[in-house]
Amino acid sequence: MKILFWGTPTFAVPSLRALDDEGFDIVGVVTQPDRPAGRGRRLRPSAVKQVALEQGFPILTPTLPRGEEFMTEIRAVEPDISVVVAYGHILKPEVLDVPPMGSINVHASLLPKLRGAAPINWAIARGFGETGVTIMRMAEGMDSGAIIHQVPEPIFDDETASELTTRLSELGAGALVEALALMSASVLEESEQDHDAATFAPKVGRDVARIDWMRPAIEVSAHTRGMDSIPGAWTTLADVPVKLFRPTVWSDSDVDVLDPGGARTNGGPPTLPMESVAGTVIQATPSDGVVVRCSVGAVAFAEAQPPGKKRMSVSDWINGRGIRVGQRFE
Repeated sequence: MKILFWGTPTFAVPSLRALDDEGFDIVGVVTQPDRPAGRGRRLRPSAVKQVALEQGFPILTPTLPRGEEFMTEIRAVEPDISVVVAYGHILKPEVLDVPPMGSINVHASLLPKLRGAAPINWAIARGFGETGVTIMRMAEGMDSGAIIHQVPEPIFDDETASELTTRLSELGAGALVEALALMSASVLEESEQDHDAATFAPKVGRDVARIDWMRPAIEVSAHTRGMDSIPGAWTTLADVPVKLFRPTVWSDSDVDVLDPGGARTNGGPPTLPMESVAGTVIQATPSDGVVVRCSVGAVAFAEAQPPGKKRMSVSDWINGRGIRVGQRFE
């Protein structure tokens, strides 16, 4: 089976390596052009391109995957099938239809749940206990094609999007090989998605990554883990943005002991409006971390990234006098 592989980030690398290891004929790799990265803003190849260079696969890096010249290039390699894993551009029907066996995609959710660009981030941010990977037939609509193969996977209580991405990239690689084996044996059964049950996972960016301290601690924790490590959940301290990581939920009973500013007294109801309390730092120690009041409970953060600095342990932040009890995040 001759495969034209499409992918760009690290998430796609296990799938590319798995196809190579299983002896599939990779006739070309389509990935996004080199991008400026690092302090020097030097051009850097994508993770997929680096592997393709190591393995000697033919590489295409169109700015956009369209146009007669590009269509001629992908037809010339005569693929039997296209495999798409986090490529980064929507492919038009004329591109999907070039291989006689069509095009399939590795998607990091149990479709029809979480269609879109950021299913891993939103699975965690929305408090899902389970997600998985779907191998699907690519169609014109966004992640709406027929399901070829699915593999569920639990989400651990303290798991971040970065950690889950690594696990699902390996799971997706295995599921992809299984799906292609079924296709080769002509025993594959595809099933249409229940479009009425579809939910969506739009791209995450700075605008959605800001922490809302008026949410309960369990939701703030899930949001923080879901935004890790890019774009990173953030808030402001004295009008200066700061990113926070590695959350642990504290219950209201844990918070009662600290009684920040009279917010709660001896386990009773709040004595101050929650709007004036939520976001307040009620503990800042190397052992407990930076503990911040939420509408219900509190969240202790173990890592932070002040502006212009690298991600650091909160003990370094505390020792550097960057944060103290009584300050309030907005």
